[in-house]
This record gives sequence, structure tokens and C-alpha cells, in this order.
Amino acid sequence: MTTIEISTIADIDSAAAKLADALEASGATVVAFDGEMGAGKTTLISALCRKMGVADDMAASPTFAIINEYSGSMPRPIYHFDLYRIENIEEALDLGLDDYFYSGSPCFIEWAERIEPLLPDDTLHVAIKVNADGSRTLTMP
Repeated sequence: MTTIEISTIADIDSAAAKLADALEASGATVVAFDGEMGAGKTTLISALCRKMGVADDMAASPTFAIINEYSGSMPRPIYHFDLYRIENIEEALDLGLDDYFYSGSPCFIEWAERIEPLLPDDTLHVAIKVNADGSRTLTMP
């Protein structure tokens, strides 16, 4: 199991770099970010996207759009999903999520537990735990 500590927001870019290295080593393209509301999923994904060459002001929460597409330094787009408003699997299927997941492009998903049966078997799960002192601990298999 890999663990990454984020003591303060100033550590987010370092944590994103470590996470990017872990993603590359795993070969995963679909990443499910698990954590309570306010845990920092969007902030972490934004930092990870910056690490992958997305402009600073481009990566933001797709809460209302559900899916954002970013161009980075990679040859493929990066997809960022916020599935908080998804109510059922059928709604997710109507969005064509499975097409994104098998496209070979990086797919970063917030609230992935809402569509767990649709996730590819090799999805990398990143758990974000908020500690009592406000720091964060990231864990992944």
C-alpha cells in the first residue's frame, strides 16, 4: 500500500507529483478518488492535472457539467468527473461513461462509489482521509 501525507495545502503539488509517479507505475488510466465532502478531491485532482501540463486556471470542479475535459502535455485529453449528482447507473450509462473509461485517456473520478459496477477492474482507488489536525492522508493499493 502506498501512503502520501499532505500536511498543509502548500504540500499539494509535491503530493500530486508523487501521485503522478504512482499512477505511471500502476499503468492505471481510471482513478477513483474516495473521500468525504470537503476532503480535497477537487483540489488534489487540479494539482494532478497541473502536474500533467494542464494550465493552472483550467482544472476546476465539474459539479454542474459532470465531466470536464482538459488538454495537457499528454497526447490524450484528461477527463475529470464529479458524479455527486448522478442518481443511478442508468444515468451514468446515458452519459457514456464507459466510453470514456475505455478510451485510454486519464479519467479522474470524484464520487465514483455511485457507479462502482461500471468501473474497470484495474481502476486505481485513492482514498483521502481528513485527519484531526486538518492534514490529509492519501492511500492506494
